[in-house]
Amino acid sequence: MQKNKRILIFNVNWLGDVLFSTAAIRNIRRNFPDSFIACIIPARCYQILKGNPHLDEIIIFDEKDRHRNILAQLNFVKLLKAKNFDAVFLLHRSFSRALICRLAGIPKRLGYYTKKRGFLLTKKINPPKKDSLHRIDYYLNLIEKAGLKVEDRYLEFHFNEEDISFANNFLKENNIKEDFIVAINPGGNWLPKRWPREYWAQLADRLIEEFNARVIITGSLSDMSLAEEIKNNMKRKPLLACGQLNLKQLGALCKRVDLFITADTGPMHIANAVGTKKIIAIFGPTSPAITAPYPFKDVSILQKDVGCKIPCYQVHCKDNRCMKAITPDDILREIRKQNSNK
Repeated sequence: MQKNKRILIFNVNWLGDVLFSTAAIRNIRRNFPDSFIACIIPARCYQILKGNPHLDEIIIFDEKDRHRNILAQLNFVKLLKAKNFDAVFLLHRSFSRALICRLAGIPKRLGYYTKKRGFLLTKKINPPKKDSLHRIDYYLNLIEKAGLKVEDRYLEFHFNEEDISFANNFLKENNIKEDFIVAINPGGNWLPKRWPREYWAQLADRLIEEFNARVIITGSLSDMSLAEEIKNNMKRKPLLACGQLNLKQLGALCKRVDLFITADTGPMHIANAVGTKKIIAIFGPTSPAITAPYPFKDVSILQKDVGCKIPCYQVHCKDNRCMKAITPDDILREIRKQNSNK
C-alpha cells in the first residue's frame, strides 16, 4: 500500500472499544504519515475521537438511527464512494460494513475473516481465538497481520482548555476545592455489569463519614434516575453530575478527582486514559483479561469467583450474583490499602 493514499477506518460501536481502537489509529498514522485518514463511528462515540491528532476526518454512521433504512444506507455508500478511499481497515467484524465498503468501490478492504463476509475482503486476517486477546491487542493484531508496524499500545483521549475550565468551574461552583474527591460511576451499558444501587448508597455514605470525602455521582442524563435513587437511599448528600458534563468534560473532571470507582464501562477507560490518580474497577460478568483498563497503572480490579463462567455475556441474567458478591466493605478495604501505601 502506497504511503500517500486515502485511508478509511471503519470503527466499532461502544465507547470503551473505540477508546481501545485509538492505539490502532495512532499506529496506522505512523505507517502512513502523509496519507489522508478518516474514521467511521456512531454519533454516540464522536467525542471519543474528536480532537484526535491522527485523524483528518470523522464520519458518522448510525445503523440504528439515521442510517437504519436501506435508502439511508445507500446514500451513505454514495458518500463513501465520492470520497475515493483507496483502502479500509474494518475493525468491526460485521457483514454489512464490509458490504458497504465493497459497494463504495474501496479497492483494498482489510479485516478479520468470517465465513459470511470473507468474499468481501481483499485482505483476510484470521481472527484470534475468541476472548484470547485484550481488546487493545485485538485491534492492533489486525493491523499488524495486515503488514503494518506496531510500535506501542496505549489509549488516547484528548480534551482542551475549555473542557478543563468547565470541570474546574463545576467543582468551584459546588464548593469542592482541595478535598478528597471521589467520583462514583454507577451506570453501565447493560444491567448485569452494574453494581447494586443499595451498595453504591452504602459505600458513598461511608466514604463521606470515614474519609470526609466529597462524593460526585457521574453518568449521562439517562443515569439521573439511578443517581437520584442512590442519593435518596443515603444519609449524606452527594453531588449529582449526571447529564451535566459531556465526555470531554468528564475526562477533565477525572483528571482532577482523587479516586474513580466504577464498573466495567466506557467512563472507566476515559478515567484511565486521562491518568486519574486511582481507579477501583468492579468486574462481574466480563473479563479483566479482555476489557480491563490499559495500561494497568494505579488501577485496582475487584472480582470474585462465584462459580460462573467468566466472561458470560448474559445480558438478561436475573441473578447478578457475581456483582453482588463484591461488597462496600471490599471497596473500603481497598481504599485503606491504597492510603496505607502512599
